[in-house]
Amino acid sequence: MREDDALTMIPGTIAVPGVGVGSVTLGESKTGTTVVVLQPGARGAVDVAGGAPATRETPVLDPINTIGGPDAIVLTGGSAMGLRTADGVMEVLQTMHRGVTVDAVTIPIVVAAAIFDLSVGQPGAPTVGDGKTAALEAVSGNQVVLEGSYGAGSGATVGKLLGPTRAMPGGQGAVTLRTRDGLMVAAIVIVNAVGSILDESGALLAGPTIGGQPQNSVALLAQSFGGMGPGSATSIGIVLSNAGLSKSELGRVARMSHDGLSRAIDPVHTPWDGDTIFAVSVGDRKDDVGRVGALAATAVALAVRRGVRAAMLEEGNPS
Repeated sequence: MREDDALTMIPGTIAVPGVGVGSVTLGESKTGTTVVVLQPGARGAVDVAGGAPATRETPVLDPINTIGGPDAIVLTGGSAMGLRTADGVMEVLQTMHRGVTVDAVTIPIVVAAAIFDLSVGQPGAPTVGDGKTAALEAVSGNQVVLEGSYGAGSGATVGKLLGPTRAMPGGQGAVTLRTRDGLMVAAIVIVNAVGSILDESGALLAGPTIGGQPQNSVALLAQSFGGMGPGSATSIGIVLSNAGLSKSELGRVARMSHDGLSRAIDPVHTPWDGDTIFAVSVGDRKDDVGRVGALAATAVALAVRRGVRAAMLEEGNPS
């Protein structure tokens, strides 16, 4: 993407004021967790478009429900077992008296989504302690995201139709977009897709390999296909903005953000993926929900490609 006077790209960051990010990478187990901590008063929504999600506490983000938004969002490996990392994040936030106060108790609102990475490395899942470690880094104000095989993207792969041994590296990617008039939209995505990854021109970037060469997943599906097990993939992410949007408006942003996945992943939202995107507002500037959603979709597509390219370089597969 070309940077010009109207739009500035800040790669490898979620540089929206009032948020922090932390991660834990478990290299031997090929899994990890990534935590984004939000400022008080943040609003949030979620849109789940894949057929096999693993999530925690997402119903609180429905616009009809009372809670305005989360205190933190967890993206994690380890499938449903990795969702326990949210308990560690809650422990950290409780010491800060963050959350909803009911009588004498303060309850942090921590939502989470997980990818399936148990077929990569030594089977295992991040722990409560890993959630605490990542949360402590996030509350320090860090906004730099390690891209590639780090955090929740440590064991992510893409192009899974021919099995895990023929998949290519997925990973964690992030970018912040800033307009000339001050609107900021950031995305952090964990790319762990059944589908192939497409570059900016629509050409194949990564996919299931035959003879060491990536293949188009849709072309493979057009041939004889033996099927996949449920829950064997999932791309998850968060988009953040300094626009003052409501929960219902953020629901539209989250839905529009999935367009970014569809631009970079083909096919996407399959029965085997649990694609989930959270949308969060941490500001109060007046802006148009359609504008925010359009930039969020662009940021998501950029983050997908950045995460995969970084992971491929680490694996010795330069694109």
